[in-house]
Amino acid sequence: QVHVVESGGGLVQAGGSLRLSCAASGSIFSSYVMGWHRQVPGKQREFVAAITSGGRTDYADSVKGRFIISRDNAKNTLYLQMNSLKPEDTAVYYCNAIAHGTTYWGQGTQVTVSS
Repeated sequence: QVHVVESGGGLVQAGGSLRLSCAASGSIFSSYVMGWHRQVPGKQREFVAAITSGGRTDYADSVKGRFIISRDNAKNTLYLQMNSLKPEDTAVYYCNAIAHGTTYWGQGTQVTVSS
């Protein structure tokens, strides 16, 4: 069992920045594929970004050039630096860890971008 807990959400004006954090349990965090998804009411959860154990990253087209995913294996923590935020980035952001063939999700953190 892997537990993931997100933090860092909040209210920000358009054009601003926020950094989300995700703490994950487990002694082999460095081997997990980690990622971020987001969801707005009435819509499906959508992929935002992911990072492999080797540090390879992938981004949704909608956030490329604005968001940066990173990880600190010594702290068992995943980050999402969000810059140039837009109102359409408003959503609940979920962290996920893929370990042993299973995907584990956090409870989510709300990000609201005002225009």
